[in-house]
Amino acid sequence: MKNALILTWEKFQDVELVYAYYKLKEEFNVDIIANKQGLIYGINGVKIKSNFLFYENHEFLNSNRLIKLVEIYDLVLMVGGVISIEYLRQNKHAISLIQEFNKQNKIIASICHGSQLLIEADILKNKKISGYYSIQKDIENSGAEYVRGVITDGNIVTAPHYDFQTRWMQEVIRVVNERKNIQ
Repeated sequence: MKNALILTWEKFQDVELVYAYYKLKEEFNVDIIANKQGLIYGINGVKIKSNFLFYENHEFLNSNRLIKLVEIYDLVLMVGGVISIEYLRQNKHAISLIQEFNKQNKIIASICHGSQLLIEADILKNKKISGYYSIQKDIENSGAEYVRGVITDGNIVTAPHYDFQTRWMQEVIRVVNERKNIQ
Protein backbone atom coordinates (compact mmCIF):
# COMPACT_ATOMS: atom_id res chain seq x y z
CA MET A 1 0.00 0.00 0.00
CA LYS A 2 1.13 3.54 -0.71
CA ASN A 3 1.45 6.11 2.07
CA ALA A 4 0.53 9.79 1.91
CA LEU A 5 1.14 12.54 4.45
CA ILE A 6 -0.96 15.69 4.44
CA LEU A 7 0.81 18.67 5.98
CA THR A 8 -1.59 21.29 7.33
CA TRP A 9 -2.57 23.57 10.20
CA GLU A 10 -5.89 24.66 11.61
CA LYS A 11 -7.85 27.08 9.39
CA PHE A 12 -6.97 25.05 6.28
CA GLN A 13 -9.06 25.46 3.14
CA ASP A 14 -11.85 22.95 3.86
CA VAL A 15 -12.74 21.92 0.30
CA GLU A 16 -9.13 21.34 -0.70
CA LEU A 17 -8.27 19.21 2.33
CA VAL A 18 -11.43 17.13 2.50
CA TYR A 19 -11.45 16.30 -1.21
CA ALA A 20 -7.74 15.41 -1.23
CA TYR A 21 -8.02 13.33 1.95
CA TYR A 22 -10.87 11.15 0.74
CA LYS A 23 -9.53 10.84 -2.79
CA LEU A 24 -6.16 9.68 -1.46
CA LYS A 25 -7.88 7.22 0.93
CA GLU A 26 -9.03 5.28 -2.15
CA GLU A 27 -5.43 4.17 -2.82
CA PHE A 28 -3.25 5.28 0.10
CA ASN A 29 -2.83 5.02 3.82
CA VAL A 30 -3.25 8.69 4.73
CA ASP A 31 -1.92 10.52 7.79
CA ILE A 32 -2.28 14.17 8.67
CA ILE A 33 0.40 16.16 10.47
CA ALA A 34 -0.70 19.46 11.97
CA ASN A 35 -0.33 21.86 14.88
CA LYS A 36 -2.23 19.56 17.20
CA GLN A 37 -3.25 15.94 17.45
CA GLY A 38 -6.92 15.06 17.27
CA LEU A 39 -9.59 17.17 15.63
CA ILE A 40 -8.51 20.22 13.69
CA TYR A 41 -10.86 22.69 12.02
CA GLY A 42 -10.84 24.32 8.61
CA ILE A 43 -11.58 27.96 7.89
CA ASN A 44 -15.24 27.07 7.27
CA GLY A 45 -15.55 24.75 10.27
CA VAL A 46 -14.99 21.32 8.72
CA LYS A 47 -13.20 19.05 11.17
CA ILE A 48 -10.76 16.27 10.44
CA LYS A 49 -8.45 14.18 12.60
CA SER A 50 -4.72 14.84 12.71
CA ASN A 51 -2.51 11.84 13.52
CA PHE A 52 0.73 13.71 14.24
CA LEU A 53 1.71 17.08 15.58
CA PHE A 54 4.69 19.36 15.64
CA TYR A 55 5.52 22.74 17.05
CA GLU A 56 8.65 24.75 17.64
CA ASN A 57 9.81 23.14 20.90
CA HIS A 58 8.70 19.60 20.17
CA GLU A 59 11.34 16.92 19.59
CA PHE A 60 9.15 14.84 17.25
CA LEU A 61 10.73 16.21 14.11
CA ASN A 62 14.39 16.31 15.01
CA SER A 63 16.61 15.52 12.01
CA ASN A 64 16.89 11.74 12.54
CA ARG A 65 13.17 11.31 13.11
CA LEU A 66 12.41 13.58 10.18
CA ILE A 67 14.45 11.45 7.76
CA LYS A 68 12.77 8.26 9.01
CA LEU A 69 9.32 9.83 8.73
CA VAL A 70 9.91 10.88 5.12
CA GLU A 71 11.15 7.40 4.23
CA ILE A 72 7.72 5.98 5.17
CA TYR A 73 5.70 8.19 2.82
CA ASP A 74 5.46 8.29 -0.97
CA LEU A 75 3.89 11.73 -0.98
CA VAL A 76 3.52 14.91 1.07
CA LEU A 77 0.53 17.06 0.15
CA MET A 78 -0.25 20.64 1.16
CA VAL A 79 -3.52 22.49 0.69
CA GLY A 80 -4.33 26.16 0.86
CA GLY A 81 -5.92 28.34 3.44
CA VAL A 82 -4.15 31.64 3.91
CA ILE A 83 -4.27 31.47 7.72
CA SER A 84 -2.95 27.91 7.94
CA ILE A 85 -0.19 28.61 5.43
CA GLU A 86 0.98 31.69 7.35
CA TYR A 87 1.49 29.52 10.46
CA LEU A 88 3.14 26.70 8.51
CA ARG A 89 5.55 29.08 6.77
CA GLN A 90 6.90 30.08 10.17
CA ASN A 91 7.27 26.52 11.44
CA LYS A 92 10.83 25.27 10.94
CA HIS A 93 9.72 21.63 11.24
CA ALA A 94 7.18 22.00 8.43
CA ILE A 95 9.77 23.59 6.17
CA SER A 96 12.37 20.95 7.08
CA LEU A 97 9.83 18.24 6.26
CA ILE A 98 9.29 19.66 2.77
CA GLN A 99 13.03 20.06 2.23
CA GLU A 100 13.64 16.45 3.27
CA PHE A 101 10.93 15.18 0.88
CA ASN A 102 12.65 17.13 -1.87
CA LYS A 103 16.11 15.88 -0.87
CA GLN A 104 14.83 12.29 -1.07
CA ASN A 105 13.15 13.10 -4.42
CA LYS A 106 9.74 12.12 -3.03
CA ILE A 107 6.54 13.52 -4.50
CA ILE A 108 5.49 16.93 -3.18
CA ALA A 109 2.02 18.23 -4.06
CA SER A 110 0.54 21.63 -3.31
CA ILE A 111 -2.52 23.58 -4.30
CA CYS A 112 -3.45 27.23 -3.95
CA HIS A 113 -1.46 29.04 -1.24
CA GLY A 114 0.29 25.75 -0.39
CA SER A 115 2.91 26.78 -2.95
CA GLN A 116 4.09 29.42 -0.46
CA LEU A 117 5.50 26.55 1.59
CA LEU A 118 7.55 25.47 -1.42
CA ILE A 119 8.84 29.02 -1.72
CA GLU A 120 9.75 29.07 1.98
CA ALA A 121 11.52 25.71 1.59
CA ASP A 122 13.62 27.27 -1.21
CA ILE A 123 13.13 24.36 -3.62
CA LEU A 124 11.64 26.09 -6.69
CA LYS A 125 14.61 27.45 -8.64
CA ASN A 126 14.18 26.69 -12.37
CA LYS A 127 10.88 24.84 -11.80
CA LYS A 128 7.47 25.33 -13.42
CA ILE A 129 5.03 25.88 -10.57
CA SER A 130 1.40 26.82 -10.08
CA GLY A 131 -0.30 28.40 -7.11
CA TYR A 132 -3.02 30.87 -6.34
CA TYR A 133 -2.98 33.78 -8.77
CA SER A 134 -2.16 36.37 -6.10
CA ILE A 135 1.18 34.65 -5.37
CA GLN A 136 2.37 34.58 -8.99
CA LYS A 137 5.01 37.24 -8.31
CA ASP A 138 6.18 35.37 -5.19
CA ILE A 139 6.61 32.19 -7.26
CA GLU A 140 8.52 34.07 -9.96
CA ASN A 141 10.71 35.78 -7.35
CA SER A 142 11.64 32.32 -6.01
CA GLY A 143 13.25 31.51 -9.36
CA ALA A 144 10.36 29.47 -10.76
CA GLU A 145 8.18 29.99 -13.81
CA TYR A 146 4.52 30.53 -12.92
CA VAL A 147 2.01 28.31 -14.74
CA ARG A 148 -1.79 28.72 -14.68
CA GLY A 149 -3.15 25.21 -14.30
CA VAL A 150 -2.01 21.83 -13.07
CA ILE A 151 1.70 21.26 -13.65
CA THR A 152 4.21 18.56 -12.77
CA ASP A 153 7.88 19.44 -12.74
CA GLY A 154 10.11 16.63 -11.51
CA ASN A 155 8.83 15.56 -8.10
CA ILE A 156 6.52 18.57 -7.59
CA VAL A 157 2.83 18.65 -8.63
CA THR A 158 0.98 21.97 -8.21
CA ALA A 159 -2.37 23.59 -8.99
CA PRO A 160 -3.76 27.12 -8.57
CA HIS A 161 -6.97 26.51 -6.59
CA TYR A 162 -9.84 24.14 -5.89
CA ASP A 163 -11.45 24.59 -9.32
CA PHE A 164 -8.51 22.47 -10.50
CA GLN A 165 -8.76 19.96 -7.66
CA THR A 166 -10.02 16.96 -9.62
CA ARG A 167 -7.34 17.30 -12.29
CA TRP A 168 -4.67 17.96 -9.64
CA MET A 169 -5.53 14.86 -7.64
CA GLN A 170 -5.58 12.74 -10.81
CA GLU A 171 -2.11 14.03 -11.63
CA VAL A 172 -0.80 13.50 -8.08
CA ILE A 173 -1.99 9.89 -8.07
CA ARG A 174 -0.68 9.29 -11.60
CA VAL A 175 2.79 10.59 -10.68
CA VAL A 176 2.98 8.52 -7.48
CA ASN A 177 1.78 5.39 -9.29
CA GLU A 178 4.30 5.96 -12.08
CA ARG A 179 7.10 6.25 -9.51
CA LYS A 180 5.94 3.12 -7.65
CA ASN A 181 5.87 1.10 -10.90
CA ILE A 182 9.42 2.17 -11.73
CA GLN A 183 10.78 1.02 -8.36
